[in-house]
Amino acid sequence: MRRGGWIAGFLAVAMTGLLWGGAASATPEHGIAMFGPPALPPDFAHLPYADPSAPKGGRIVFGVAGGFDSLNPFIVKGRAPAEIRSHTVESLLGRNWDEPFTLYGLLAETVETPLNRAWVEFTLRPEARFSDGAPVTVDDVVWSMEILAEKGRPGFRNVWAQVTEVERTGQRTVRFHLDGADREAPLILGLAPIFKRAQWERRDFAEPTLEPIIGSGPYKVAAVDPGRTLSLARDEVYWGRHLPFNQGRNNLDEIRIEYFRDATAHFDAFKAGVVTFWREGDPARWRDGYDFAAARDGQIRRAEIPHSRPTGMYGFVFNTRRPIFADIRVRRALTLAFNFEWINATMFAGGNQRIRSYFDNSPLAHSGPATERELEILAPFVNSLPEGALGAEWRPPESDPADLRNRRALRDAARLLDSAGWTVRDGVLVDARGAPFQFEILLGASADERVAGVFRDALAGLGIEVSVRTVDSAQYQARRDDYDFDMIVNQWAMSLSPGNEQRFYWGRDGVETPGTRNYMGVDSPAVEAAIDALLSARRSEDLVAAARALDRALSHGVYVIPFWHSTVSRIAHDARLRHPEKLPLYGDWVGWTPDVWWSAGQ
Repeated sequence: MRRGGWIAGFLAVAMTGLLWGGAASATPEHGIAMFGPPALPPDFAHLPYADPSAPKGGRIVFGVAGGFDSLNPFIVKGRAPAEIRSHTVESLLGRNWDEPFTLYGLLAETVETPLNRAWVEFTLRPEARFSDGAPVTVDDVVWSMEILAEKGRPGFRNVWAQVTEVERTGQRTVRFHLDGADREAPLILGLAPIFKRAQWERRDFAEPTLEPIIGSGPYKVAAVDPGRTLSLARDEVYWGRHLPFNQGRNNLDEIRIEYFRDATAHFDAFKAGVVTFWREGDPARWRDGYDFAAARDGQIRRAEIPHSRPTGMYGFVFNTRRPIFADIRVRRALTLAFNFEWINATMFAGGNQRIRSYFDNSPLAHSGPATERELEILAPFVNSLPEGALGAEWRPPESDPADLRNRRALRDAARLLDSAGWTVRDGVLVDARGAPFQFEILLGASADERVAGVFRDALAGLGIEVSVRTVDSAQYQARRDDYDFDMIVNQWAMSLSPGNEQRFYWGRDGVETPGTRNYMGVDSPAVEAAIDALLSARRSEDLVAAARALDRALSHGVYVIPFWHSTVSRIAHDARLRHPEKLPLYGDWVGWTPDVWWSAGQ
């Protein structure tokens, strides 16, 4: 779908939300949307991007650079495969990725909430079972949320803190009373993973484990070789296989994940047929790098999948907890020194586009001067915003793609550094005390080394000493979780319905609390106000204004040197793997690969 088409669709959802806003009191429903009614009726037969006639069988093999030492992805400690959450553990509600943010009954057969969302009530399906055959109970649901808030990753705590009372209103029904400040809270509670309480009676949930979690999902852990291989097998007696929500989903008999030392070994394994699915991030290799036997012989298929999701943010992240990056003039100077145009032209055959803001490529991106609605959110905090943030949009600087040395930008960067108290002495940039400007770029993947090397060389021209250090995935995750770095490369994904995850990404609690994704150390009252406005939005137009205000505050704060994005996803896969023609709104994102794929042969 072209960009104009999906913007029109998003605004249509907004208008529907306005009409739905006057609906009557709460009744049990088959689903819940952030705004307006669910798009699918109560008697829907299957998700719009799933093919209910898809055959069962076959397997898909993914590759990951790195390793794992735990099978619990819900805690800070350890490294666990994300596929555990995606395929073996379920939640009360499941997401339709063809709508901005709408959930339908999964473990729960109904969800009920009033217009003010002061509470939400879930009724469990009587047939819901864990993989060992035990029924899913209200006690399991309540315990799961309590343990996530107490010992899980910090993100869920913000929502659980809004629960004022838990009321068991029936044998299969539980009601969560809320403080009403966060209209997304009912949906986030509906997406919480549900565990079997009895499994954890004599174990510490916060400690890593290689014992598989007993979940209720369509797959079970079949084989584990720590750090090397994980195999998930389809549960043929999965309790939810007959639900309309699952028709055409969970078709593959095996989902296998192989781990490799780096991206080069990973791609070599794909060429050799060991890995059967590859997501290509390098436009130059996409153009020139597929002249190998499997591709020539038709054993590999390639496709460019359009998507309608925001770019998110991806780039070099300043850790503003470090004094060296606390001054925005320094961050602006280093952003000027990053020669995106030359890198894109030389390394990526000009195939990428620059990320311009956190919600770029969507109607949630800010532009021009702040609108009246944005001003209502941000104006009270104008003194905490960078000068000019309300009067103009922020855009990354542009350079000459033919000029590797980026002379004009470096001159401007030098002036900014000088204004911040940094001067060059004997070719070295120093502060007033004579201390040199030096820092480390910490990397968790060798694929980032080329770009980091170009950036390091550019900064050397300003008298800045940069070291680039690549560490293994365990050390990288530990240091990132503890904010023990000067600069890293990171990527944050965004949806068309931003909400509680934004607090996890940019909330001021993350300045000191380990394990959040506020890697840059954002501590901004304007950002806090924009997140508050997101979570309290009653209409889609209010959410759009709040997202733009957040986008504006973050972008003008220059916490990240933006990299690049593509409006299509480039995927290559074993020719026997197939997917429906219909694509969801979010394209090839979570919930599409491998959820609705199938195998056409062994």
